Amino acid sequence: MSHNQKTLTEKAIALLKELISTQSFSSEEDKTADAIQNWLGDFGIETQRQVNNIFAFNQHFDTSKPTLLLNSHHDTVKPNTAYTKDPFHPHVEDGKLYGLGSNDAGGCLVSLLATFVHFYHRDDLNHNIIMAATAEEESAGPNSLLSLLPNLPQIDVAIVGEPTLMDLAIAEKGLIVFDAVVEGTPSHAAHPNNNNSIYNTIDVLEWFKNYRFEKTSDALGEVKMTVTQINAGKQHNVVPAHVDMVVDVRVNDRYSNAEIAELLQAEAPCKMTPRSLRLNSSAIDPNHDLVKSGLSLGRKTYGSPTLSDQAALSCQSLKLGPGDSTRSHSADEYIFVHEIEEGIGLYIKILEGFLQ
Repeated sequence: MSHNQKTLTEKAIALLKELISTQSFSSEEDKTADAIQNWLGDFGIETQRQVNNIFAFNQHFDTSKPTLLLNSHHDTVKPNTAYTKDPFHPHVEDGKLYGLGSNDAGGCLVSLLATFVHFYHRDDLNHNIIMAATAEEESAGPNSLLSLLPNLPQIDVAIVGEPTLMDLAIAEKGLIVFDAVVEGTPSHAAHPNNNNSIYNTIDVLEWFKNYRFEKTSDALGEVKMTVTQINAGKQHNVVPAHVDMVVDVRVNDRYSNAEIAELLQAEAPCKMTPRSLRLNSSAIDPNHDLVKSGLSLGRKTYGSPTLSDQAALSCQSLKLGPGDSTRSHSADEYIFVHEIEEGIGLYIKILEGFLQ
C-alpha cells in the first residue's frame, strides 16, 4: 500500500466512525450527508446535493466518454433490541469496528469514497466517474437513488457498494410483494358452510408451496415465492368473508416483474395484487470488462438473493463491497478494519484494470 493510499484509508475509517456516531435512519440522514460533503470538500472536491443525496463528478469529466457510477448508501435501519453495545459508539475490539451501519453499508461507502478520491484527478481514464452517496436505501424511499438518477448524466455501468466479501455479485434478485385474497362465504360458525374462506386457504397454500416457475437463472437460480403473512377473522363465532395473505416473490433475471405479475394473476387460485413492480432484478454480463478485471484478481462471481439500490438502475451493474451481508441488520453490527483496508485496495485495482 502506497503512503497516499494508507493516508486515504485512515481518513476513510475516520469518516466511518463519524458516520456511525451520527444517527442516520432512512429519511433522517441530513447530518451524515453533511459529514460526507465536508469529507470530500477536504480533498478539494466540489459536491452537489439533492435532499440527502451527495454526488460528485471526477475532475476531468468528459461528455464524450461513457460513465461509471460508484454508489452506496448512508442511511441505516433502526437498531434491534438485541444490541448489547451502544449502536452509535464506534469502537474497535479484536480488529472489529462495531457500530450501527458499519457493515451495511458504511464500510462499502467509505471505501468507494476513498476510491473516488484516488481517481478524482486522473485525466487518462476511459470512463467518467460519478460518486453518489445516497439516502433512503433501507426504506426504498422517495428521496433515494431512484430520485437522483434523473439529475445525473447517462450511466453506462455501475458498482453498488454492499457487503459481498469483495466477491462479484453479477446478478441480484428483484422483489414483488403481492397482497392476496382468498374468498369465501361469511356465516355464523354454528351453521353449515361449504365455502369457508379459511378452509379454502388450505388448497391455496398448497398451490403456493408447490408452484415452480419454469425459467431458471445460471446466476440466481429459481424464482422464490414465499407466503409470509396471513390474516383473517375478528370474532370466534363468525366465519370471515375472506383471508388476506402477503406473498413475497424474489425474481431472477429471466423474468421481468411485469411478467411475474401477469403469470400469477392468471394462474394463482386467488386474487393477486402487486404493491409495486419497480424493484426488478439486476445483472451484468459475466464477460463485461469490469467483471473480468475482478476475476483477474482472484475474486469469485455469484448471484445475490438480497435487494439493493441496483433495482433502481437500468444499466448493467455490479454489487461489490467489503463486509459480510449476513451481519447486516444484526445486533452488535461490525466490520473488520482489515476488510475496509483490503476493500479499498481491491476497488482501486479492479478499476485500474477497467478504466485504462
